[in-house]
Amino acid sequence: MRHKTAATAATLLLLAACGGGGSTGGGDDGGGLGPDASLWQQRTAASDRYTGFCAAPRSGNDPYNDNLPYPDRQGSIDDEKLWLRTYMHEVYLWNDEIPDARASRYTAAAYGSVPAALDAYLYALTTPKVTASGKFKDAYSFTYPTDQWNALSQLGVGIGYGMEVALLASTPPRSAIVVYTDVGTPAFSQGIARGAEVLAVDGVDWVNDNTRAGVDTLYAGLFPATAGEVHRFTLRDRNGGIRDVFLQSLALNSVPVERVQTFDTPAGRVGYLVFKEHYATAEGELAAALTRFRDAGITDLVLDMRYNGGGYLDIASELAFMVAGQTRSNGRVFEQLRFNTTNPLARSPDSTVAFHATSQGFDPSLDSGKALPELSLSRVFVLAGRGTCSASEALINGLRGIGVQAVLIGGTTCGKPYGFYAQENCGLSYFAIEFSGANDQGFSDFADGFAPDCRVSDDYGHELGDPNEALLATALNWQQTGTCGTSSATRAAAVQRPASEVSQLLRSPLHENAWRRSPR
Repeated sequence: MRHKTAATAATLLLLAACGGGGSTGGGDDGGGLGPDASLWQQRTAASDRYTGFCAAPRSGNDPYNDNLPYPDRQGSIDDEKLWLRTYMHEVYLWNDEIPDARASRYTAAAYGSVPAALDAYLYALTTPKVTASGKFKDAYSFTYPTDQWNALSQLGVGIGYGMEVALLASTPPRSAIVVYTDVGTPAFSQGIARGAEVLAVDGVDWVNDNTRAGVDTLYAGLFPATAGEVHRFTLRDRNGGIRDVFLQSLALNSVPVERVQTFDTPAGRVGYLVFKEHYATAEGELAAALTRFRDAGITDLVLDMRYNGGGYLDIASELAFMVAGQTRSNGRVFEQLRFNTTNPLARSPDSTVAFHATSQGFDPSLDSGKALPELSLSRVFVLAGRGTCSASEALINGLRGIGVQAVLIGGTTCGKPYGFYAQENCGLSYFAIEFSGANDQGFSDFADGFAPDCRVSDDYGHELGDPNEALLATALNWQQTGTCGTSSATRAAAVQRPASEVSQLLRSPLHENAWRRSPR
């Protein structure tokens, strides 16, 4: 499997996990952070002639576009394919590697639905080339229903139970574990906590069932399509007890920043927070948390981003500024966007992302243009792993580009130095890789991820934020001794559960991205 989509995510349960779905870029969400309007119009001048001719046109008004009528007209799947092929030749980062011969052999009949067929056609148009390590260059391009994309990116709203599940082994005997639950959600109210193992879903054996029917049932339970669905999960709790719980899916608001706290050590005061997603609502939450740390006089910061798949690239820039401060970041580049040779956005001033010293208007609770707090730190500890992707990696790379030491503790990050602006047509949003990102020193070579300075297996026996949790304990040890060390918490974690890195977080590709807002 080369990329992850809503239609094909169930394959994770049949095949070894392939390495994520997502990238960096921006969405159809309005805003004014994008490139010059004339260059933006030139970007899709050819494909715009074919847009809006739909096999299944929508009716009514678009609640995410000033309630204007949908622009759809009656067309066919061939019209949508023509639009997509033209669009890819315009903006795709590797447009000189598009396998047109492979795409010409594509037929829609085998894919069951229009969205699934168009997703497969996008795959047919992606580069077949691989990196030096044997990884596909484009393991990330994907599609997603536009209404779900808009709800998540703009409002932080998604359908689910309020728990994140990690896949430790993707082929039978499979292993999956709950890595966190959100307060006030169905999972939290059922007492599901970090460390609970998934044994079955709706009576289907999670560990061993490899039939198509069984996998479809597992997928339907893990990824409810609508609010109000009820599914039965058989779990083994951290204390060893096995029980069944019934979870009802809800439209849930994301809480990107949690467990904001400080620790006093012999080497100084340390701030700690769990940062889960670079969504719009994270802007105000991050500003409030770092203001609290500044006022508390912390001398070191631990950012727990082991499950942070990304979000808005500009929020990563804001956080990087708050960590580094004005003196280190002034006049420096957070990320330089590199496009294909024919994309007019390469000439846009906004192809350079600065370190944002003021809020950018993502979160209505925070006034746009408000000065952000500054910690002015020379180093930051980042708890990371396979689930640390895209905008989170851009944060690491951007800080290192201006000489801030980013000490990584945990596992290797997922490796996504690429980007996109989401493009919508006929109710489906396309996330085709459009650019790569480099830091102030021009470094962008992390397609295989950033390796940790201290390799520590995730400790599911302790809650996030517990100073005895292995990754946090290692960060605190480094803060005091300057080395990874072997803390008692790390030794205890190794005894509680065999060392194992996350193979795949079972989340939609929308949770593994970094976006930039496009002009309207």
